[in-house]
Amino acid sequence: MNDGQNRENIQTGTEVDIVLKKDQRTGKTTSGIVKDILTKSSFHPHGIKVRLDDGQVGRVKNILK
Repeated sequence: MNDGQNRENIQTGTEVDIVLKKDQRTGKTTSGIVKDILTKSSFHPHGIKVRLDDGQVGRVKNILK
């Protein structure tokens, strides 16, 4: 499991696990490829917010290799 709280660890094209807003209570993750990085700051305690290729938006929990 890699750190999704630091923006420097995430680039477009990176495969990640994100938690969607609707899944925050359960912690269920969704996998996909990063299309856009939405968080402007270099660090976020709940994970950097990204948009996946399929349009879903959520916070990065894991960076997949």
